[in-house]
Amino acid sequence: MSKDNDIGTGTMLLSFLAGAAVGIGAALLFAPKTGEELRGRIKDMADDAVDKIKEYASEAQEKIRTSYEDGKDLVLEKKSIIASAIEAGKEAMEREKEKQKSQEV
Repeated sequence: MSKDNDIGTGTMLLSFLAGAAVGIGAALLFAPKTGEELRGRIKDMADDAVDKIKEYASEAQEKIRTSYEDGKDLVLEKKSIIASAIEAGKEAMEREKEKQKSQEV
């Protein structure tokens, strides 16, 4: 799991929301439209922002799910390696016990 170019999901979402807020504010200040047209345009922009937020949230969920699965696989792999090492250690200990018993006789 590389963190070289990872941007935190929260940071990305917060940046997006801040940008959306600035954009909506600029639209309110500079739009030469009637109130009804302006409200319609703001509604469209808000709908677009909501769609993008949902898209980013979905992508973040997928990244989290993938990271979780990768971590889970890694833990299972390491658990298997440790179990094998413990079993090999037990077998080596039993061989040494048998060796010691045969030397005592």
